[in-house]
Amino acid sequence: MSVQHAPVQNVQQHVASPRTGSQPVVDPARRPDVLLRVRRAPGQEPSAWWFIGSFVVFSGAVTALLSFIPG
Repeated sequence: MSVQHAPVQNVQQHVASPRTGSQPVVDPARRPDVLLRVRRAPGQEPSAWWFIGSFVVFSGAVTALLSFIPG
């Protein structure tokens, strides 16, 4: 049993040539076009403990408020 393929058409594809040479290295965390980005100097970033603490406090507040709902 042989498989017959459709005839191949000569179609020119316009492919942009790849850029060669050295590329500038861009840190995605420092891109200036990101919405609501605050660019701080190295060492001035907030501690991760602020985020952990706010998560614990927010979760506790939600749990406390939900405990007032009967049922």
